[in-house]
Amino acid sequence: MLLDITPLRVSRDYRLLFIGQLVSFFGSMMTFIVVPVQMYKLTGSNAMVGYIYLAEFVPMVILAIIGGALADAFDRRQILRVTEIGQTLATALLLANSCLERPQVWVLFVAVALHAGFAAVQRPAFESFIQKVVPAEHMPAVMALNAVRWCLGAILGPAIGGVVAAQYSSTVAYAFDLATFVASLIAVFLLRADPGREQSDRPTLRGILQGWSYALRRQELLGTYLIDMAAMFFAMPQALYPALGVIYGPQYVGVFPAAIATGALLASLTSGWTKHVHRHGLLVTLGALLWGVAICGFGLVGNIWLALFFLVLAGFGDAISGIFRGSIWNQTIPNFLRGRVASIEMISYLAGPMLGNAKMGLIAENYGVRMAILSGGLLCLVAIFGLAALLPKFLTYDGREGVKQREIEEANQGAAAAEMNL
Repeated sequence: MLLDITPLRVSRDYRLLFIGQLVSFFGSMMTFIVVPVQMYKLTGSNAMVGYIYLAEFVPMVILAIIGGALADAFDRRQILRVTEIGQTLATALLLANSCLERPQVWVLFVAVALHAGFAAVQRPAFESFIQKVVPAEHMPAVMALNAVRWCLGAILGPAIGGVVAAQYSSTVAYAFDLATFVASLIAVFLLRADPGREQSDRPTLRGILQGWSYALRRQELLGTYLIDMAAMFFAMPQALYPALGVIYGPQYVGVFPAAIATGALLASLTSGWTKHVHRHGLLVTLGALLWGVAICGFGLVGNIWLALFFLVLAGFGDAISGIFRGSIWNQTIPNFLRGRVASIEMISYLAGPMLGNAKMGLIAENYGVRMAILSGGLLCLVAIFGLAALLPKFLTYDGREGVKQREIEEANQGAAAAEMNL
């Protein structure tokens, strides 16, 4: 049952990235909660808070596609370095704006769009780099460790950020976030040579379409995208945290996301059993269903402790789903396509929350906060049951078969490249 830390022992580069991201993500999660709080203070509008996520969505989709092609063609270390510097500058922009006597709303939109754009280019390089430096059999452990890293930042960052924003100012939170980027910058500049760029050609539209064609014709991959998008689009309550702070008290604004992260941490710390489970698609579906049930409960109750209990339960389900989604991606996709397909993954797991938060803000503005949450949870359950019925191969998918398929595809690619060189 205990967490498997083998990837940290066997890979120096993964260890560097894990530690660097652990520190910097803590600061980023403070900003994650402070930006919506600052927007709500400046405008008093749930809809305007929701529009923050639309501002992130557009550059994320466009640049994730480009970033995937770049990751398969260029030195992934350099991509990680440039994008890390870019995210640091976006945080500096938030800090400078918060120091103004009258912070500008448009700067918030520009800064989060820039941050999302750099993150979209970075993520495919990050995923494909890790796939090369950690053996395939350790990928469930990698996903669990990544989840632990995310949880620690997502528990402490928003909780502290919410208190800092309420009692001090957003400036303090942004300054702390900026300081934590030092760790991730050091990590990416200490990485060894890029271990794998099997596609030496420059990015082309044909190459990008090849990645999309590969992903969309495999039902086990398609299921991971659609089920997660449905769960997050219909039932992500993030945009409503500032409004829920008015209902339950402003001290809880940062506690809501921390509760979800606590559930995810519990799932990750007890994830040793996941390496013995091979029905990955089924576990993705069950985890997403648990998320939907828990969000329904969150919308129904009026007691803060029950509300937090259901958010912990939601985080637990989402983490289980996430561990098995990541295992499917990293164990089965050949590395020469990993960057391009990782861009599709990023779109799938970020488009749902970003668009869903905008939807939540608009529904809450017109029908109330509780109605937005409860209706979202119910629609989430309906959508997941429908997708499960439409994707029977996803429910019966066996991870061992996926690993074998990846080995065959990489061997064929290597043989084709050797023949071309001859």
